[in-house]
Amino acid sequence: MKIAIGCDHGGFRLKNAVIEHLEKRGMEVKDFGTYTEESCDYPEFAQKVAEEVVAKNYEFGIVICGTGIGVSITANKVPGARAALCHDTFSAHATREHNNANILAMGERVIGVGLALEVVDTFLGAEFEGGRHERRIDKIAEVEKKYYK
Repeated sequence: MKIAIGCDHGGFRLKNAVIEHLEKRGMEVKDFGTYTEESCDYPEFAQKVAEEVVAKNYEFGIVICGTGIGVSITANKVPGARAALCHDTFSAHATREHNNANILAMGERVIGVGLALEVVDTFLGAEFEGGRHERRIDKIAEVEKKYYK
């Protein structure tokens, strides 16, 4: 599985823990930055990850900032990105199963490393159920088409 990951300074430590965890599980991970804890702007990292996932260069993306809110808002501006902010395993599997989310957003200042790794594993291990949920994903795409001309 190929994963794109990015963060700002507020998510730097958690990003590194997630990368280490995924690589131990044999996954290919591309780190789109940031590479230090020096203050930076989260939109550039979230946008890059979202663009790479939507282009299908990576199966999934993970974006991290202090709260996860800024990176999720930014990633969702890219048409085709469905970023979900998750800090619990129920939301992580539900958003994959029902929303076909392709990007996981988390906040380092909100979630501990142990739980974060469980959320990552749950998100990546769940599968989209399709069926009635596909109709809803199609409606999301219609909204995107309306506003992204």
